[in-house]
Amino acid sequence: MRALITGGRGFVGTWLAEHLRSCGDEVVAVDAEVDVTDPAAVSDAVDAARPDAVYHLAALAHVGDSWRDPLRVLEVNVLGTAAVLAAARRYSEATRVLVTSSAEVYGPVPDEAALPLAEGREPAPLTPYAASKLAAEAVAGQAVRGHGQPVIVVRPFNHVGPGQSPNFAVPALARRIVEAKRAGAPSIPVGNLAARRDLTDVRDVVRAYRLLVEQGTPGRVYNVCSGRDVAIEDVARRLANLAGASVAFVPDPELFRPVEVPVLRGDPGRIRADTGWSPRIPLETTLADVLDEWERAAATPA
Repeated sequence: MRALITGGRGFVGTWLAEHLRSCGDEVVAVDAEVDVTDPAAVSDAVDAARPDAVYHLAALAHVGDSWRDPLRVLEVNVLGTAAVLAAARRYSEATRVLVTSSAEVYGPVPDEAALPLAEGREPAPLTPYAASKLAAEAVAGQAVRGHGQPVIVVRPFNHVGPGQSPNFAVPALARRIVEAKRAGAPSIPVGNLAARRDLTDVRDVVRAYRLLVEQGTPGRVYNVCSGRDVAIEDVARRLANLAGASVAFVPDPELFRPVEVPVLRGDPGRIRADTGWSPRIPLETTLADVLDEWERAAATPA
C-alpha cells in the first residue's frame, strides 16, 4: 500500500510512518513544506505521492493555544481537511482517507452515568479546537455523502508516548520532574491535576489507524481509546515514583486552561468490533518510556 501522511513529521506522524513501513507500506510523509490550506500545494503533494491511502494528521492540535488564535485553528483544521479531501478525490475515487478528529468534540460530561462516551453521543464542543474538529468531521461526512468518497473519521482520546511535545501534560510533567530531581528542587508547578483522561500509547494509536484504513467502514466515526480513565494527579505521582523523585505539586494558574473538560473516557466497542483492535501497551510502560526520554535528554551535554 502507498500511503501519504500529512503532518508526517509530527509526534503521531513519525510513529505512524514507522509503523506503516514495518508493515511493508510505501510512505510519503509531508509536513510544513506543504501548507494544507493551499489547495494547489495539497493537490501537487497528493499527485506526487500517488497514494492508496491518505492519513490526514496535519492540524493545530494544542487545545490551550486554540483560545489565543481560534480563527487560525479553524482555517488549518477545517479548510485544510477540505483541501486534502478534494485533492485525494481528484487523484482517485478509490483512495481511502483517514481524517483525525478528536475526543474533545464530546465536550463536558454531565455525570458518570454518561460514560463511557460512544460515537453516537451528541457532540458538544467546548473549546475552539474542539469546534474546529467537529467542523472537519462535517466536511468529511459531506465528502462521503456527496461524492461517495471512502473517508473514515477517527476520534482519538489522549495519546502519549516518546517524542511528544512538552506542551502537553504528560511529557511536561515528566520533564519538570526530571529537572526538579537533578536540581534538588522540592516542588514543580502543575496545572489541573483533577482532570481525568483516557490515555493510550501512541504506538497503539497508529496501529489502530492502519487497521481502520484497511478494515474500517467509510462514513463511520471511530473512537480510538482504552476505555479507562486516569486522573492526571495519578499520572504525576506515577512519574515521580518511577523517577525516584520526592516532589510536591504546586498549582500554577498560568498552567490552567480557561475551560477544562473534567472527564473523558471512551467506548472502544466499535473499533474493536470492526477491526479487532485493542491497546497492548500498559500505561506504566508508556510513562516509563516518556520519563526515560527526558532523563536521557537531561543527561546529554548541551
